[in-house]
Amino acid sequence: MTAMVRPGGDGTHPSLSDRADRLPGMRFGISLPIFGSLADVRLLADLAADAESAGWDAFFIWDHLRWPSADDIIDPWIAMTAIALNTERILTGPMVTPMPRRRPQKLARETVTLDRLSGGRFIFGVGAGGDHSTEYENFGEATDPRVRAAMLDESLEVITGLWSGQPFSFEGAHYTVHDSQFLPTPLQQPRIPIWVAGQWPRKKPVARAARWDGYVPIKADMTLTTPDEVAEMARQLDVANRPGFDLAIFNGPEPGSTFAGTGATWCLDGPADDGPFDVKEIRGWIKDGPRR
Repeated sequence: MTAMVRPGGDGTHPSLSDRADRLPGMRFGISLPIFGSLADVRLLADLAADAESAGWDAFFIWDHLRWPSADDIIDPWIAMTAIALNTERILTGPMVTPMPRRRPQKLARETVTLDRLSGGRFIFGVGAGGDHSTEYENFGEATDPRVRAAMLDESLEVITGLWSGQPFSFEGAHYTVHDSQFLPTPLQQPRIPIWVAGQWPRKKPVARAARWDGYVPIKADMTLTTPDEVAEMARQLDVANRPGFDLAIFNGPEPGSTFAGTGATWCLDGPADDGPFDVKEIRGWIKDGPRR
């Protein structure tokens, strides 16, 4: 693996707005599972280095404890550490972390640590999570979607409060913080970018994403997003008038079609199903580079 990465050559660190200025237009990322034949930290770190060399802009991984079709699953936070150490330019992060099954204070420490380790290349993808893989039910966690949504909102308030580096207190229905100060602060300012995943076209997830830094739509019927749908998302989120706000679409445009001009800022490519995965094939399309 490479030595620990450094900030930009001018000694500064990226912010939400200046990243948008440096990288205008559509950007392209990889989004890979962490189970099956991909349940290997060293393999994911190597694939991230391949993606960086091939011109991809980001390398994201999923965050799961269980998966219906897989037995072998690795920890995403340890994998992201290896990815950060094995790359120098490419962005990374979870896509996405189901926050209601994680302690927000622990996530606050982990996210800042990864942000600083990567030299400000960390994006925090979050969601309320579903339970098709029984990650909540089997461990006695909240299964009511409305409860999980409320826990997600409170978690985000706690994490950003702890990111501030100032003494912070919080009293909610699900989480409590008494006069706690977390240092160091993130390199990225005003904060680590937060992308919120949510089902389209449900209004509450879209409204939640609008309060943060990006939207990652997942259609309720699990079909691919169309350009017309992306254009409507961008309209509702006012993406054109919000520099630094990202609209990240899973399963980037198929050959012959495009999301250019729809308002999408990212296309995230990954396997079309949940395995088994052909590592050689995946490495091949990563090395081919994004379909710009």
